[in-house]
This record gives sequence, C-alpha cells and structure tokens, in this order.
Amino acid sequence: MKLISLLEKLEYTCLQGSTDQEVKNVIYDSRKVEEGSLFICTRGAVVDGHKFVPDVVAKGAKVLIVEEAVEAPEDVTVILVKDTRYAMAFISAAYFGYPAEKLKTIGITGTKGKTTTTYMVKSILENAGYKVGLIGTIEAIIGDKVIPAKNTTPESYVIQEYFHEMAEAGCDCVVMEVSSQGLMLHRTQGFVFDFGIFTNIEPDHIGPNEHASFEDYMHCKGLLFKQCRTGIVNFDDEHTAQVLEGNRCAVETYGLNEGAGLRAVNIQYVHEPGHISTEYDIAGEKLHIRLSLPGKFSVYNSLCAVAVTRHLDVDDEKLKESLLTVAVKGRVEPVRVSDKFILMIDYAHNAMSLKSILETLREYNPKRLVSVFGCGGNRSKLRRYEMGEVSGKLADFTIITSDNPRYEEPLDIIADIRSSIEKTGGEFIEIPDRKEAIRYAIENGREGDIIVLAGKGDEDYQEI
Repeated sequence: MKLISLLEKLEYTCLQGSTDQEVKNVIYDSRKVEEGSLFICTRGAVVDGHKFVPDVVAKGAKVLIVEEAVEAPEDVTVILVKDTRYAMAFISAAYFGYPAEKLKTIGITGTKGKTTTTYMVKSILENAGYKVGLIGTIEAIIGDKVIPAKNTTPESYVIQEYFHEMAEAGCDCVVMEVSSQGLMLHRTQGFVFDFGIFTNIEPDHIGPNEHASFEDYMHCKGLLFKQCRTGIVNFDDEHTAQVLEGNRCAVETYGLNEGAGLRAVNIQYVHEPGHISTEYDIAGEKLHIRLSLPGKFSVYNSLCAVAVTRHLDVDDEKLKESLLTVAVKGRVEPVRVSDKFILMIDYAHNAMSLKSILETLREYNPKRLVSVFGCGGNRSKLRRYEMGEVSGKLADFTIITSDNPRYEEPLDIIADIRSSIEKTGGEFIEIPDRKEAIRYAIENGREGDIIVLAGKGDEDYQEI
C-alpha cells in the first residue's frame, strides 16, 4: 500500500522522505521488521521503540512513525505524530481495509461481568442466526478458530487483524471485552463501536503501570462512550454518571432500580436437587428469564445482554433458550457431578471476589457451603489472610489447597491461610495437592451441599 493511504485519517508531519512511499507491511515489534516495513515506535512501560530505529533501519524498514525526531538514512520516510499508539490504531485499520465497517461492533467495559456478558451476547446472537466473533480475557474466537488470549484487549493492530479475519470468515458481529488499559493505550481507536456497554465499576487496577487513581480508572472506562454510537449502561451503579461524563453517544439504561430503562423484577433464587437457577421478569413485558447461573450479578449480566440484543432483532424464545443454556468457562460454571450436591468452578482469586461468590451461593440456602481455594506464591501475603478470613466466616467448611505456589513452599502459603481461618472458628482441612483437594470435595459431598472450586477458573495449569 501507499503510505499516504495509511495516514489518511491522521494528523502528522512528514519530517523527511515521501508519503508516496510503498509499504510492504505494518510492524510494531522490532524483531519482525523486514525489507519495506513501516515500523511504529511505541513507548511501553519498560521499552521505548524509538531506541530500535538503527536496528529496524538496518533490517530494511522504509517508514518510521515517531513521537520525536530520530536520525535515519535519507531513503527512510519519517512521520511525526502526537501519539504513536493512537496512530497505530488508525494505520492498522487502514492497512486491513477498515474491517469494523463490515461488522456490528459491541464493546463491553466494567470491573466485573465483562467476560460473562460477552459470552451471553454471543450465545443469544448465534442462536438467532448471526455469525459472531469474540475477543476477550479467555480467548479470541473467529469462526472455528480459537486463539488463547494474552491481554483482555489486544494491541490495536491485532484487533484490526482479528476484525479482518472475522469479516473474511463471514461474521456479522463481533463482541469484545474492552479493558481500561486498552482504552488508555488507544487500542480500540481507528473505528467507532456500534454499541458501548458499561457493567459496573469499583476500585481496581490502581497502582504502578496501571491507573494513578480511581478517578483516572473511571475516566479511562468512560473513553468508550466517546467512541460508540449507542451506550448501554448500568443504571444502578453509583458511578455511572461519572463514567458517562463527556459522552458523545445515545444512552440507554438497564438495572433493578426504579428508573432503569430495562428493569428486572420478581427475582427468584431456586435450589433444586443437583441444580440451582435464577429467574426474573422484565418490567412491563411478558418476558420471563431463567438462568442456570447464580445470583444478582448474573441478573445484571443477562439483563445487559438482553438490552444489547434488542437492537439486533432477536426473537424472545431464542433469547430465553440462549440464556438458560449459556455457560462461561470458569466463571460460576456449574459442573454436573452428582444429583445430591452442586459443584461450581469460579475464577474468584481475591477476597473481594471470593466474598461475592460465597455470599451469592449462600442465598440458595445450601445445607453446607464448601469452599476450595488456595493463594498464589510470590504475591502479596495480605491476600492469603483476607481470603482465609472470608472463607472462614462465610463457608461452612473450607478445603485449603494450592493455587500457583510458584517459588514458594506450598505448605508455607497454606499455613498463612490457616492462621486467619483459625481466628474465625471456621471448619477446615488442608490438602496441598489441588487435584486431591478436588477429589476429596467431591467424594465427601453431602446432600444439599454447594461446593465452589475458587481461584483457577478456566485455567488448566499450576505454576509450581
């Protein structure tokens, strides 16, 4: 392609060379540069791409996209932009032929619920006959191709590459998780989302290399609503108004409180032998929703999915079918092992999320609530004490085991957890081998128990 075509939606200054230059490919990893490449100098937390200019020029790069003046041979075109990450998003979109324009794009942001809601939307739309791509924390799905995820929201080049592949594979829609980091680093620039979704927000991802403050975190989440046509937001979240500040989209709401545009009422938590479900009605409509997932957060996630799919002509019966059968790997995922008790796998790996899942399952009035969990090694010890206290107080019985001990001695981690459970007076047993701990939980499951295997979620490995 001609360089000038790749730059058509950007403000830039040509420091040297010609915008008539032919470009063979677009590269942001210096190791992948070849003859005729356009190389984008991005600044990361550790590495600055501008330092690789001599190296990439030696490999044959003919165009450099930079944020500062650099020295380069006369036959290399140097383009100065304000922000190379922002530029990369638009250059990538142009390079792949603006594939987002061929898809209905749905972006979901929030502290919790992104993953589950993306799978719910995908399930509903596919049941209604759409072909749907997905980009998220667990994986990217393009037709029959499944790609394990490295980041919740990939680099802008990768997003545009996935969109291109989805359009080529005949997808009509794409639903994706949009992280605050992804928004802050302009990974989702270069196109406008048809729908931007906000699930909820609470303090998280605050610290070095993440967000300076909760206000900054909210601001970054809110960037989605300056980049979508329709915003669909959680009416009940106390920070929704702040997240929406400066939005440039039409806004719709969902929630449980009076005033929400789409509202869930008559919520019921049902516990049957070997099975739990959640049911509710949509206010003002003859629509009764049943989920095989527990708790109020599942009501919010599914209500959000309903609000999105309303825009895409989905039949009510197809909608109900999809929500009843949807399951997300490792996110309050029920695994049928017995008709006597219920076993669920969840990703809860800190005190806040463990508290949330245990309180949720307590609403189903189990005979016993059993918690199986461990804590990661070479991480904050505080998490061990906090999770031990939560499980000791909220579970009837805790099985302490391993969860990525890394370079620490598993028994030392277990001892730290035990010290805080003992203070609560909660019953517990220690089984360091996670596989044996799971076996024990199942073999000793009693009539009416709910057992939750917390921490690993969809992960099928241990770091030992």
